[in-house]
Amino acid sequence: MQVCEIFRAGAAACRDAECRKGSIDVIRAPGRLIATGDLHDHPINFKKLVSIAGLGSDDPAHLTLHEIIHPPNLINGVDYSYRALARVASLKSQFPEHVHVLLGNHELSQIMGAGIVKDGVKVVDAFNAGIEHVFGDDAIAVHEAIRDFVLAMPLAMRVECNKPDGSRGVDILCAHSLPGLAMMQRFDPSVLGRALTTEDYEPRTGAAHIMIWGRGYDSEQLEDLVERWGINLFILGHEKAPEGAAFIAPNAVVLNTDHERGVYLPIDLSNPPTPVQAMERVVYLSET
Repeated sequence: MQVCEIFRAGAAACRDAECRKGSIDVIRAPGRLIATGDLHDHPINFKKLVSIAGLGSDDPAHLTLHEIIHPPNLINGVDYSYRALARVASLKSQFPEHVHVLLGNHELSQIMGAGIVKDGVKVVDAFNAGIEHVFGDDAIAVHEAIRDFVLAMPLAMRVECNKPDGSRGVDILCAHSLPGLAMMQRFDPSVLGRALTTEDYEPRTGAAHIMIWGRGYDSEQLEDLVERWGINLFILGHEKAPEGAAFIAPNAVVLNTDHERGVYLPIDLSNPPTPVQAMERVVYLSET
């Protein structure tokens, strides 16, 4: 089936890309980055992001994408956002070094069968219903291909921005989220430096699960992760930002890309912003 081939190709591109280092993607200056937040099958914003990134041009930017499925608007209570996930998988297979599909909690919950209720909707069940309605007896094969794609996604993307003299400068981490303060004692911070294991996806104990479900981090915790990981700026999603972006002191920016105030953050990797400058430079997709 073509859709299964698309997901398998996306999974292979995630695993085999030259930028993949263990559990994360790693890119370096020079270049451009289009950083985004949760997408939740917003087709208009997705189309704009692909155009803005210039994929297929002579000077493509790096583009992060995450939290792709489970939109707010369903058709007769059914979610067909597998189509959005397939479009992203296809994009990754076409541009493996420039498209970075980061693991989100909704994708992981979908393949694990974990219950998420969003605005009164059991989103995992609605997504399953969409696949079963379209593919019938072939639904199991589609679910398996989606699972392969999700388990191949990197946990984060690290950006190493060297100074003009070649010395190490600002490092940026794009991720869906960070561990919540209450879960830090259970979290294995070494996960960014190694390959993911089956145990990393386990609810409430696995490092990947803890990281992408995290909320409620504070300045002290962020500073601790700065020391552990050498990160100067975190670009995240997961948290709600009604105005499109929110700042968590001292160095985290939360982006939302899934609503009418959705934003992206363009970054010149040769001249990376400070956290405060990053907040000032977010761009509203409605104005592009």
